Amino acid sequence: QVQLAESGGGLVQAGGSLTLSCAASGRTLSRYDMGWLRQAPGKEREIVAAIRWSGDGTYHTDSVKGRFTISRDNAKKTVYLQMSSLKPEDTAVYYCAAKLKSLQILTTPWEYWGQGTQVTVSS
Repeated sequence: QVQLAESGGGLVQAGGSLTLSCAASGRTLSRYDMGWLRQAPGKEREIVAAIRWSGDGTYHTDSVKGRFTISRDNAKKTVYLQMSSLKPEDTAVYYCAAKLKSLQILTTPWEYWGQGTQVTVSS
């Protein structure tokens, strides 16, 4: 088992920057693939970024590519989502998620979830 707790959300102006953190407790973090997903009002939850257990091989959805960067520090049991050039369309609840390391990080279901943190980007 792993427990996840997001932090760093808030209100930011368009064009600004924000970094989300996900603190994990429980099993060694290197056991898990990690991801960030978000859900905007009236929309389905979507994958934003994912990172393999080893830290190599990252994925960022096209809408955030070049603006968001996922990273992890297994020793600190923390996953980060660095966000820059934020747009109003980025407004959503952002969730940290984990699953036991797999060969298909984008298609296998996420097993563990944080409670989410609200990110609101004003015009």
